[in-house]
Amino acid sequence: MSSVDQAVQTQLNNIQKKIGMSLAEVSALVKKSGLAKHGEIRDLFKQKLGLGHGDANALAHGVLKSDGASAAAGKSTDAVLDEIYAGTKASQRPIHEAFMKQINKFGEFEIAPKKGYVSLRRKKQFAMIGPKTNTRFEVGINIKGLKKNARLQEQPSGSMCNYIVALTEAQDVDPELIGWVKSAYEGAG
Repeated sequence: MSSVDQAVQTQLNNIQKKIGMSLAEVSALVKKSGLAKHGEIRDLFKQKLGLGHGDANALAHGVLKSDGASAAAGKSTDAVLDEIYAGTKASQRPIHEAFMKQINKFGEFEIAPKKGYVSLRRKKQFAMIGPKTNTRFEVGINIKGLKKNARLQEQPSGSMCNYIVALTEAQDVDPELIGWVKSAYEGAG
């Protein structure tokens, strides 16, 4: 089992302890609700189980077995990246490449491509990158306590990342952004 798979399993185990229900019991709750769409199920978990967005999202993926890792399983990193940056999102591949060129200087870390984004991990995830829309690329950063900045969009508690930075071109990969990500990298260690 990869460290990403272990981390996902640990998160699911912790959620089950927090809510006092097994995955089978949660699956039964979903079945009884009649809901089938990921977003509806995630929102059910937020409302009925009191979970934050990140935990509710992870639990919905766990119940539906629809996590991005499963969608990317058995494919090479390059093949998944080709899928992520296909069609109207192809123009964002240079942003990805410019970002990776800079953070590869940090040292060792795991690159875990998912269905629509790439997770970057050490002992824990420190960043997520990928196209959010056809014209907007996002860098999610997992670190707390960064100084307020117009570029940093602070995320609600329980989100998959603490901050999001939107990019529209490769030149947006600048020392300020790389500094924030390096701090998250060092803290994930």
